Amino acid sequence: MSPSLSVVADNGAALIKGEANLSERIRRLQTEAKNLAREHIMALEAALVEVERIAGEIADGGEAYPVGIREIARRLSEESETRVQAMEAILRRN
Repeated sequence: MSPSLSVVADNGAALIKGEANLSERIRRLQTEAKNLAREHIMALEAALVEVERIAGEIADGGEAYPVGIREIARRLSEESETRVQAMEAILRRN
């Protein structure tokens, strides 16, 4: 005769183990999302720095550029610098 087998469900232990794995996965994904967001923010900062540089060149470009364009470029350069500084301050707090 073969030994009798019975199925015993331990649903409570499986659920707790699954929850722990799920919460670990959620934390890992949240960390990854935050890191990707930081990378995206850094790309925006780099683009703004480049805008600031180019706009400054145009603002200081003299008569080759129309007066209105030079003025827009001057303001854009100043605004870009201010925005980059604000973004860096926000990132330092987080």
